[in-house]
Amino acid sequence: MNALSEQILSELRGLLSEISDGGSVGPSIYDTARALRFHGNVTSRQDAYAWLIAQQQDDGGWGSADFPLFRHAPTWAALLALQRADPLPGAADAVQAATRFLQRQPDPYAHAVPEDAPIGAELILPQLCGEAASLLGGVAFPRHPALFPLRQACLVKLEAVAMLPSGHPLLHSWEAWGTSPTTACPDDDGSIGISPAATAAWRAHAVTRGSTPQVGRADAYLQMASRATRSGIEGVVPNVWPINVFEPCWSLYTLHLAGLFAHPALAEPVRVIVAQLDARLGVRGLGPAVHFAADADDTAVALCVLHLAGRDAAVDALRHFEIGELFVTFPGERNASVSTNIHALHALRLLGKPAAGTSAYVEANRNPHGLWDNEKWHVSWLYPTAHAVAALAQGKPRWRDERALAALLQAQRGDGGWGAGRASTFEETAYALFALRVMDESEETTGRRRIAQVVARALEWMLARHAAHALPKTSLWIGKELYCPTRVVRVTELAGLWLALRWGRRVLPEGAGAAP
Repeated sequence: MNALSEQILSELRGLLSEISDGGSVGPSIYDTARALRFHGNVTSRQDAYAWLIAQQQDDGGWGSADFPLFRHAPTWAALLALQRADPLPGAADAVQAATRFLQRQPDPYAHAVPEDAPIGAELILPQLCGEAASLLGGVAFPRHPALFPLRQACLVKLEAVAMLPSGHPLLHSWEAWGTSPTTACPDDDGSIGISPAATAAWRAHAVTRGSTPQVGRADAYLQMASRATRSGIEGVVPNVWPINVFEPCWSLYTLHLAGLFAHPALAEPVRVIVAQLDARLGVRGLGPAVHFAADADDTAVALCVLHLAGRDAAVDALRHFEIGELFVTFPGERNASVSTNIHALHALRLLGKPAAGTSAYVEANRNPHGLWDNEKWHVSWLYPTAHAVAALAQGKPRWRDERALAALLQAQRGDGGWGAGRASTFEETAYALFALRVMDESEETTGRRRIAQVVARALEWMLARHAAHALPKTSLWIGKELYCPTRVVRVTELAGLWLALRWGRRVLPEGAGAAP
């Protein structure tokens, strides 16, 4: 066990040291399909098309069957990309299967827009439907009628703007509304809105205008983004890149949730990352990437990390996103994010600032079991629950929540793990352990023994599935589809396993069980 703990710390140290590369993000079906459609040359991207076909599920759709709301965008996009690649092996069959899938699939946007709808759904899905109608007219697909008024309202606003500033949130979905390259300009990384799909679309339009230098920058960006997937396939791209603020913020925040933030073995890479975040945090806050608009979520987590590292973190940067007693992630967003407010609450409490309204909002957004399951940035209830428990307990040594604890313990699967889908995942099991670590501190002997037994089962499940330097593949984060920020998730997995190992080595007096 000691050897494994050292191995985990070594891998964590390596991951934290690599964070300066712009970020590691798993391959995206949607963005790859859109980039292929805009690329124009099928022959030069045969490996990427083959990868796309290989991702199709047995029912004909793309994306996890556990989370059907997030399957429409990747399936529409893949269908349209493969429709023009008919000569390639398997393409025609994939198109037929996708068509059948879309005809059978219930339309989640028939009457209203779900709170956890994917990013840009109101722009992207109507656009995809329109493209499909012109190519495959007469097929009775779901048409997502609830999205069309939202798209039209957004387009009206965009028509009044000649060019959006670099990093504007709407640029992230430029592929769904942009028609002229003059409405956007690549940022210093060469991207349009840190989006491979948007950048590929902008590049295609720019080529027709003969904008060679700008096209070259977009090409370089797409190549770098493709490398970030670690797929080794040219043309396979991630859902978002770079994430050179989000990735370090969430990685260090996760270390705190596991009790690893101040571990001596990680001190040097943590120091380097903290210095970078400190230098980047301005009066307007931080966004997910250096060249993207600031938002409340990244700003709040950065404030948490800087405070934990002993830096003077000014709360003023977060106040820009405060509307009444809530914090909006981005100004003008359709609905508030529970996890953004959880992170804002955590930052405010760490900084010793009043947070009664935010705390009330977080408390009010539980389900009947006392857990948090209505989140717009992550599909699993375990993510906001772990973070909410940490935020609510901050500064309250004897904080207890028996209802949430009981629900969390009951949610453990028979195999010892946790998961919002049909199977347990390493990432979600780690979140459960982070929450239990906080709750354990306020429990009496009997309660701690009960938690220790649960942790022992979780540790057994994790040990059976742990492999050094494994690449996470399960997509649980909400973008335009579900995606996997690989390094952030790997840090989460390792931190969870390290916590479970440490828990198992410390025995309470009188055989009460293990304690973190």
